Amino acid sequence: MTIEDDNQLRNVLKSVHTVACVGVSSNPDKDSYGIFQYLLEAGYNMIPVNPTAHEIMGRRTYPDVVSIPEKVDVVQIFRKPEDVPPVVEQAIQAGARVVWMQEGIVNQQAAERAEQAGLQVVMNRCMMKTHMRLLATLSL
Repeated sequence: MTIEDDNQLRNVLKSVHTVACVGVSSNPDKDSYGIFQYLLEAGYNMIPVNPTAHEIMGRRTYPDVVSIPEKVDVVQIFRKPEDVPPVVEQAIQAGARVVWMQEGIVNQQAAERAEQAGLQVVMNRCMMKTHMRLLATLSL
């Protein structure tokens, strides 16, 4: 089942470290770039997955999730809903724990496939906004 509960979302955000960011843009004007930057600054090991860029924010990019040489906890997806199924298959193959489809991205079939393979699924939710709402602390 797709994670909707704040306690479960908080647990996911606290228990993961390495995030493969599929479809992150190298363009600073794009939302995915800002979200990537925020999560990097929040302490996550962000790995850009973009076959058209060599690096993003000084981090080496990979053409796909299975090319990443380290263990990935979360596969965060910035792709059109119809492009999600192959990314989910890569997440399963790579041994990820969570598939996180960003705000506006819904693919029920892909979510069911990920869940059948034992992955947790977050769908149609911004990882940055969720982190800000549940974990960010105000310093006065």
